[in-house]
Amino acid sequence: MFGMLNRAIERSNCFHTKGHEDPCKVSSNSYMIAFGVVQVVLSQIPNFDEIWRLSIAAAVMSFTYSTIGLGLAISKVAENGQIRGSLTGVSIGEVSEMEKVWRSFQALGEIAFAYSYSLILIEIQDTIKSPPSEYNTMKKATMISVSVTTIFYMLCACFGYAAFGDTSPGNLLTGFGFYNPYGLLDIANTAIVIHHVITYQVCCQPLFAFIERVAQEHLPESAFSVINKEITIPVSTYKINLFRLVWRSVFVLITTAISMVMPFFGGILGLLGALGFWPLTVFFPVEMYISSHKIPKWSSRWICLQMLSGACLIISIAAAAGSVAGVVSDLKVYKPFETGF
Repeated sequence: MFGMLNRAIERSNCFHTKGHEDPCKVSSNSYMIAFGVVQVVLSQIPNFDEIWRLSIAAAVMSFTYSTIGLGLAISKVAENGQIRGSLTGVSIGEVSEMEKVWRSFQALGEIAFAYSYSLILIEIQDTIKSPPSEYNTMKKATMISVSVTTIFYMLCACFGYAAFGDTSPGNLLTGFGFYNPYGLLDIANTAIVIHHVITYQVCCQPLFAFIERVAQEHLPESAFSVINKEITIPVSTYKINLFRLVWRSVFVLITTAISMVMPFFGGILGLLGALGFWPLTVFFPVEMYISSHKIPKWSSRWICLQMLSGACLIISIAAAAGSVAGVVSDLKVYKPFETGF
C-alpha cells in the first residue's frame, strides 16, 4: 500500500507536468525500501506508551484524507447528477459470478481486518492513568472512537460507490483521476502514507514487547543481560539496546522484503483479517467472558454466545478463501519486483 500511494503521488505530478500522453511509468520498489528504512528507525522506540504522539498524528492524518475523499465523492455524485451502482454491488458481466463471490468474501476479510484494533486495546489501557478507572475510560473512548470511525468510513464507502458505481477503485482517491485536483489528491495520499508509517508501529509494538518478554523468560539471566545491554551513543544521551536493535531490524527487513515480493494489498489484508478475526477477536474474548461470568453450559446466554462465535468462524473461513483466491489471481499476472505501471 505504501508503494502504491507514493506511485500515485509521483504519477499525478508527472501527468500534471508532462500531460496524459506520457506513460509516466513509476516503480514502487524504492518507496518500499524507504518505508523499511524509516520503520527500522521507528521500531527502536522502546515501549508502546512512548508512541502516543505518533498516534495523535495518525488520527489527524486519517481525518484529513477521509475528509478529502468524502468531499470529492460528494462533489462527484453532484457532478454526475445521479447515484451510480446498485444495492447488489458490481453487475454480473463486469465480473463473472464466481469472481463476484470471491471478491465478496475478500471484502469480508478486509472488513474483518478493521477489528484488529481490539488486539491493542489492552496495551492502550495499560497506559491510562486512574482515577477514573481504566475500564470506564476505555469503554467511553472505544464507544466514541468506533462510532465516529464507523460513520465516517461508511459515508466514504457509500458516497464513493455512488460516485463511481461498478468502476469504483480499491483506493477511492485514485478514482478522481491523476490530473485535477492533483494538489488536493497529493495532500490526501501523503496523509495516507504518514498514517500507514505510524500504523505499522502501533500494530507491531505489542508484538515487539511480547517477543522480548518471552526472550527474557526463557533465556538465562546472564545471557539475557548480555544481549539486552544498553549502549550510549557518543555525544548523546540516547541509548541503543543491542537485542532490540538486531531483532526488530531483522523483523522490519523481512516484512519489507515480503511486501516487495507480494504487494497485493487487498488480498493480503483480507487474509490477515480473516486469520486474526475469529480466534483473536471473537473466540478467545467469548470464552474468557463465559469463564469470568461463570455462564452455565447450555444456558440461553451460553448458546447465543456460541452461535455468535460459530457464525464468525464461518465468516473467517469464507473471507480467507476469498482472499487466497484474490492472491492467486494476482500471482498469475504479477512478476516479482516489477511493480511499475
